[in-house]
Amino acid sequence: MDQVEVIVVGAGVIGLAIARHLARAGREVLILEAEGAIGQHTSSRNSGVIHAGIYYPRGSLQSQLCLSGRKMLYDFCQSRHVGFARCGKLTLAPDADKISVLGELVERGAANGVEDLRLISADELAAREPAVAAAGAMLSPSSGIVDAVGLMQTLLGEAEGAGAMLALNAPFRAARRAGAHLLVEVGDAAATRLKCRFLINAAALGAHDVARAIEGIDPASIPPRYLAKGSYFSIAASSPFSALIYPLPEAGSLGIHSVQDLGGGVRFGPNMEWVSGVDYAVDPALGAAFETAIRRYWPDLPDGALQPDMAGIRPRIWGPGEAKRQFMFSTPAAHGIPGVLSLFGFESPGLTSCLAIAREVGHRLSSMGAVEP
Repeated sequence: MDQVEVIVVGAGVIGLAIARHLARAGREVLILEAEGAIGQHTSSRNSGVIHAGIYYPRGSLQSQLCLSGRKMLYDFCQSRHVGFARCGKLTLAPDADKISVLGELVERGAANGVEDLRLISADELAAREPAVAAAGAMLSPSSGIVDAVGLMQTLLGEAEGAGAMLALNAPFRAARRAGAHLLVEVGDAAATRLKCRFLINAAALGAHDVARAIEGIDPASIPPRYLAKGSYFSIAASSPFSALIYPLPEAGSLGIHSVQDLGGGVRFGPNMEWVSGVDYAVDPALGAAFETAIRRYWPDLPDGALQPDMAGIRPRIWGPGEAKRQFMFSTPAAHGIPGVLSLFGFESPGLTSCLAIAREVGHRLSSMGAVEP
């Protein structure tokens, strides 16, 4: 029977970052991925924004991971030639009476350690972004965009270079204690069974299913799962903006914003819909609502220019009308199974924070120690 020290379930950006970190630390790592390629879900179906860290509760782990992860990610992309742009972000006040809201966001960001935020006037905004209509804006120079696919390919390359192995078309099926190890069943063509000392559940949308398939895990330790779908539209033209353009944030969403890609195109979104299943189809009928939202800050959007682009789904652990919950690391102290670490609710800023999350997992794995017989 095969044996490996660490199994990471999920080859999205966080799973790959974890595998890289652990392999470079000398761990023997196997990545199990249910799909036929890496990063097919949440990791490649988002805005690709590098977040500054403005909105998370002061002192929270999520805030700390975003701030440290942002710096680590920029440094990583710079040194590895992964495509990125520190293009900045403008959050807009549509009317003069909303300028005070921007001031509050600046104060909130500063309290979180984002010290480069500042307000700009309508005149400065017009000089920076002639296509944008607003009474003023908050400038976040530290925000940017990244080539998420290129990032994942680089993370995988470095993980494999350090000895990690990737198994595609290898869905996690079940796990149970087997003496000093965990016995893992894989739903691949060979019905593989193998032992590991540590199991890292980084399956994102599938994290709840993976947790429930681990024999003996305390069901009360598994948080509820809610799916938040976000659709995007694009135009067949270059971006009229140089920075990311955001409306004021809404409850549970940062609103329909603009995100240019590294090739100069632009995408708008996401909206936010609570859904019951994974479906990436974009409803063309949403176009009218998108047009209305976009014209609030880009009045010259050409009629009929929007076209359905893509959709993504966030694996949230909080639902409609509930307070936001932070990233959740579920350890043996919570669920009762030694050697198992599950990650729940890792949506935005998961991409920004991926390297810091991987480092955090490394710390937690070291503190967990070996699985006792």
